[in-house]
Amino acid sequence: MMRIGLLLLTNIAVILVASVVLSILGVGSMLDETGTNLDLTGLLIFCFVFGMAGSFVSLLLSKRMAKWTTRAKIITQPTNATEKWLVDEVRSMSNQAGIGMPEVAIFPMKQANAFATGWNRNKALVAVSSGMLERFSKEEVKAVMGHEIGHVANGDMVTLTLIQGVVNTFVLFFSRIIGFFVDRVVFKTERGVGPGFWITTIVAQIVLGILATAIVMWFSRKREFKADIAGAQLGSRTGMVAALKRLKIESGVPDQMPESLNAFGISRGKVQGLKSFFMSHPPLDDRIAALENAGSRF
Repeated sequence: MMRIGLLLLTNIAVILVASVVLSILGVGSMLDETGTNLDLTGLLIFCFVFGMAGSFVSLLLSKRMAKWTTRAKIITQPTNATEKWLVDEVRSMSNQAGIGMPEVAIFPMKQANAFATGWNRNKALVAVSSGMLERFSKEEVKAVMGHEIGHVANGDMVTLTLIQGVVNTFVLFFSRIIGFFVDRVVFKTERGVGPGFWITTIVAQIVLGILATAIVMWFSRKREFKADIAGAQLGSRTGMVAALKRLKIESGVPDQMPESLNAFGISRGKVQGLKSFFMSHPPLDDRIAALENAGSRF
């Protein structure tokens, strides 16, 4: 119930802010001059501005939010041999990948996991859980960090942001067209928009948003295979395969990765049915098979 309430409040806030900003930009109302039909050009601009803006604001805040939600400790000066080794390996692999040295962090979590985030490939953040450092071999950890550096080098964060922004645009656009249609046909509003428009728009936005999430997650799953290849190249294929196999064995450990970072966490168990369409990562078995069948490329 709280999630729906927050969604409604956010939607109202976006509409209020949108009306002010679009007025300043001279875009005006979503309706034409007569107030009886939609101004599709104005509506599309409205949806594009706020669809992309919301996505990019999230990207710009990603590092700060990641540090806060995971309580990650940035290694500014290594305090032990493990931290020194981790920083040195990340620096070496970053140079190989052609990106700037990212911030390196360790976050307190029993589960073995890691993530990468940040808006700039030369100022990113890569982090590994304390549980992974404790239980995984150095070869496995190196391959996992190579996987995360691969995400940064491939520009996955920016690419997903652009995709999410485009998807947001169409969700906002079509939900308002549906709302306008229902308001005219069902509620018989002849001029302007009535309560039927806002109610239908919100419902349509929720439904279309769920469908749009499946599209974004499909792209997310595809990029994981490429990041696995980066982990094998920057680290080793045996290390990457071993790490994925160990993650499969440890899948019973409770997942404590914050939901906001699921797109970058590497650990995922087997999911079936409709829920599989909303997985950010492919099944571990598929990823292991892809690396084992890669031939002599690594």
